[in-house]
Amino acid sequence: MKELDLILNNPSGLHARPAKVFVNTAKQFKADIRVQHGTKKVNAKSMISVLTLGVENGGQIRLIVDGPDEDEALAVLKTAVEEGLGDEIPGSASHADGKKDGDETQAAPASHPPIEPDRPKETEADQRIVRGVPASAGIAIGPLHQFRRAEIVINEIAAEPAQEKSRLQEAIKTAQTQLKLLHTQVTKRIGPEEAAIFEAHQAILDDPDLFEGAVERIDTGSSAGRAWQDTIQIAAATLAGLTDELLAARAADVRDVGNKVLRVLAGAVDDESLLPSEPVILIAEDLAPSDTASLDTSRVLGFCTAIGGANSHSAILARALGLPAIVGAGSGVSALKNGVQAILNGDTGTLTLDPDSQTLTAARNLQEEHQIRRVVELKAAKEPAITQDGHQVEVVANIGSVADAKQALGFGAEGVGLLRSEFLFLDRADPPTETEQFKVYRDIAVALEGQPVIIRTLDVGGDKPLPYVPMPAEENPFLGIRGIRLCLARPELLRTQIRAILRAAEFGPLRLMFPMVANVAEFSAARQIVEEVRAELKGPAIELGIMIEIPAAAVLADIFAKEVDFFSIGTNDLTQYTLAMDRGHPQLSAQADGLHPAVLRLIDQTVRASHAAGKWTGVCGELGADPQAVPILVGLGVDELSVSIPAVPAVKAQIRSLSFSTAQHLAAEALKCASAIEVRRTVDSLSLRTFSKADNGQKGSE
Repeated sequence: MKELDLILNNPSGLHARPAKVFVNTAKQFKADIRVQHGTKKVNAKSMISVLTLGVENGGQIRLIVDGPDEDEALAVLKTAVEEGLGDEIPGSASHADGKKDGDETQAAPASHPPIEPDRPKETEADQRIVRGVPASAGIAIGPLHQFRRAEIVINEIAAEPAQEKSRLQEAIKTAQTQLKLLHTQVTKRIGPEEAAIFEAHQAILDDPDLFEGAVERIDTGSSAGRAWQDTIQIAAATLAGLTDELLAARAADVRDVGNKVLRVLAGAVDDESLLPSEPVILIAEDLAPSDTASLDTSRVLGFCTAIGGANSHSAILARALGLPAIVGAGSGVSALKNGVQAILNGDTGTLTLDPDSQTLTAARNLQEEHQIRRVVELKAAKEPAITQDGHQVEVVANIGSVADAKQALGFGAEGVGLLRSEFLFLDRADPPTETEQFKVYRDIAVALEGQPVIIRTLDVGGDKPLPYVPMPAEENPFLGIRGIRLCLARPELLRTQIRAILRAAEFGPLRLMFPMVANVAEFSAARQIVEEVRAELKGPAIELGIMIEIPAAAVLADIFAKEVDFFSIGTNDLTQYTLAMDRGHPQLSAQADGLHPAVLRLIDQTVRASHAAGKWTGVCGELGADPQAVPILVGLGVDELSVSIPAVPAVKAQIRSLSFSTAQHLAAEALKCASAIEVRRTVDSLSLRTFSKADNGQKGSE
């Protein structure tokens, strides 16, 4: 057995990111490794236990290693600690890992009620109408049902410890299987980014101290359920009590994952089995991603939640499932009674309670129109999107795989406006090789049969970190080293990717787009790398563009337009940066609306600048498939709309229904509005919403 005392020089102590680096390093060795701080000694291979040490800057830790590879383990851990465990140490040349787990976002303070979106005052005739935020298109008609958790009942004690340990092991395995299935389902329906939360939950279940802590309690006579519940509660409470705010969400995740195991142990029926025999409209305070991903669409017609926004996980998953949904409807929905007949309109964000026969008939007719319209849209999907007065807009797809590329053509996409290349870089220990990337880009180019493909270079950092990319710890990763900034800091990653793209460009018209560009110098540096690689390969010249997602880039669009070949506006990030509202924030996301006049003015400025320079502008964010936004974007002169694959037919059909001159008039009126709500009312008043938001899986990751 070997011991070693070390001083931790991390500025913020042993917080979440360095703790994960420490634990992952310890897991590489067979030796038993303990780490002691003060009088507390924990398993160095347990993320939760290491975090609970609460080691601050300058604190001393003792490594206690015992096993066949103890010397190597001690040496590697010593080096890792001295180099900062991924954090940037003052006076050191080392850089931080910066890996931010998908589940480490700061939880909203529980003491504050949700901020409900501004809504028009209701007349006496509107008292039966609940207004929320449209989240997923479609009409649902049926009885309401409050979503309630099934009660978990566990035994307190058990006589056979060995049997209880076995039961706990099997329950954890079952919960892992459930999480893996959810991860697979969400990856296929939405994408790897949204599915990352379920990987994080799997990691929590892998923590050895959780199992060992429960086993110790079983040995004292507790049942598996009681032992596991007590262990989970203590771990979550300990994390929640630490000063690091980033751990608040992790504590909630520990409870969520723990409950999955408890439900298996208790034989608790699935929540959906508590639903009535007839299909219902769910009412809930909110739905967790796992709740929404697990919904049986044959029994759930749609849902309405009290909080949340149109870009929340539950909203995105609802669109993927084809479930009409309203979010941000306010706390009053919790008082709605089960069995009340209602009409949920995911297009308008309204829930009509106890409708009269005339209203019900109209809703059923509208529902039927939706179904017929979808058939018509699919039949005409490959026809161009040309307005009634002859103005054409290209409608292309957002994709994240070769399979998506093949599917996009079938839905009428005229190319790819956004290939999220980071899918090649995620869920692996090392970066993809040039050959790996080349083969994928080549296969996508071939699958598109000559249609153009815009590849966004690696967009990670902040909310999408990679384990093999050292990054400094950042207080606000969304305003830190991400996108083009990261790629320029790690030019070998960018150079390898560009080589692969230029090689694949021999097989189809590929275009290159850089994310998170804020100034011309960044684009010039990236372009220089492209030119150097192209000279080395003697490759083809390809179009180079930038994402407009930082307000500074939109304001400087006239300068950028002289340098780039095209712009692509990522409206989701542009909205949250313009409004200073996190689009995933449970209290603010409903207000983070891309139709805010400030955002529209930036889009208008970008389009005008590009056209003045003879360039073109596309939109690849969520706004591109919003039926209230489409006529405005068309009227502003946006040349290309890049949307999720299932949304392509509906967007093309809507454009064909429009008059360009009328859309221009609407856009001009929208720019004069004072709020997003006023913009949406303007669209409604001009009766331009010919087509509903028929999106069965639009994605908002830009």
